[in-house]
Amino acid sequence: MKGIIGHGAYLPRWRLERGSIGATLGTGAGKGRRSVASYDEDTTTMAVEAARLALRSAPGASPSSLWFSTTTPAYLDKTNATTIHAALRLDRHVLAADAGGAVRSGVAVLRSALEGSSSALVVAADIRGGLAGGPDESAGGDGAAALFVGSENDGPVVAEYLGSAGATEEFLDRWRAPGDTASKVWEERYGEGRYLELGQSAWKDGLKAAGIAPEEVADLVIASLHGRAVRALSRGLAASTTNVVPTLDGHIGCTGAAHPFLLLSSALENATAGAVIALLSLADGADAFFFRVNAAESSTPRARTVASQEAQGRVVPYGKYLAWRNQLRVEPPRRPDPARVSAPAAGRSADWKFGFVGSRAPGSSEVRLPPAVPGADPGVMADPAPMAEVRGTVVTFTVDRLAYSPSPPIVFAVVDFDGGGRLPIELTDVAPDEVSIGTRVEMTFRRLSEADGIVNYFWKARPLAADVNEGDA
Repeated sequence: MKGIIGHGAYLPRWRLERGSIGATLGTGAGKGRRSVASYDEDTTTMAVEAARLALRSAPGASPSSLWFSTTTPAYLDKTNATTIHAALRLDRHVLAADAGGAVRSGVAVLRSALEGSSSALVVAADIRGGLAGGPDESAGGDGAAALFVGSENDGPVVAEYLGSAGATEEFLDRWRAPGDTASKVWEERYGEGRYLELGQSAWKDGLKAAGIAPEEVADLVIASLHGRAVRALSRGLAASTTNVVPTLDGHIGCTGAAHPFLLLSSALENATAGAVIALLSLADGADAFFFRVNAAESSTPRARTVASQEAQGRVVPYGKYLAWRNQLRVEPPRRPDPARVSAPAAGRSADWKFGFVGSRAPGSSEVRLPPAVPGADPGVMADPAPMAEVRGTVVTFTVDRLAYSPSPPIVFAVVDFDGGGRLPIELTDVAPDEVSIGTRVEMTFRRLSEADGIVNYFWKARPLAADVNEGDA
């Protein structure tokens, strides 16, 4: 049996009220809100967070490969998936590769993984933007999602793969030239007509491949940047017994390459045992997938659901959003720019820098952060102490308004980690007046700075969300 053995979706905490766009620019931008990646997030950091959730939902399992899809990569030429690989501390024999550039890349890799013989962690993330006041800015959203594909040999299959089909056709709907920050879109009615035909074709062939009838589909997920096509197909394909899974456009926006995985993860979180879920993705064609939910998924309580993260949103002012997106030039910090990261130094400390691994003396419970370096001191012996999943408590903190930051001020805290270990570390996703001694925090993978095109990644701490219990994964 092949299928999904783990899944997870990540939504950044920040939300942009669409009404604030109209209030600032004097244009209509619709109702509701959209998700916004923080100034210290990019598609790689969000992919790490989604992949961590997917791996937590499949304890003990390890993928044979890692695939990362995005239309907004942090790097070109360099493989972004290797950073995710390092942050997850996967074995060096696990292949890590990018499959990006187009919105369809993620579902294409998913289909290959489902039809392959080995396990794969398929991750997609996007930061969707557009020109200020434009429809892409208001309708887009930022987020990531990950699907762990494998067989019963890799772990319990929570959603059995029944079959899939696709339809491909060359036509001009949406495009973005290399180096451009905003997409261009052809007249909507043209794209709607093409997607209706392709979606219906993929749906019909997918049902045949899965060996099921339309009325057997309990939940229908349709994902696309073309909202009109989604609404038209939702009306035309769903049987009277079928629940059309909400697209989350009103609260999150469309997260591009990540959206099919994000909506599928949301559907799996709410599905009942035995239910058939259909995923239809529209991007340069159409791809239809069919899954049957097993009892293992429906009976397992999950922390960090899509719904819980959706409810945790915090509003970011439109001006700050534009500054984070480099669309509004603001006064820079009056401090020297950060130096670029040394490649040899980063390579020597990769387990610490990317995996957040401290050290313990053999036979001791004392944790050293940063880790001891065997060989630097002839008498030092150290065992690894992975700390990325360990929570901690703020014992003291300071608000620094002078240090370099793209979004000042910086909140630095000294954190005592559960089970041992203390470290001064930067906090994120929090206002200075929201921090206090005793605040409980968790670790999150973020950007510290960028210089000469090199991103300096490391870990920060963020306060636990209000709905997260201490026992939650």
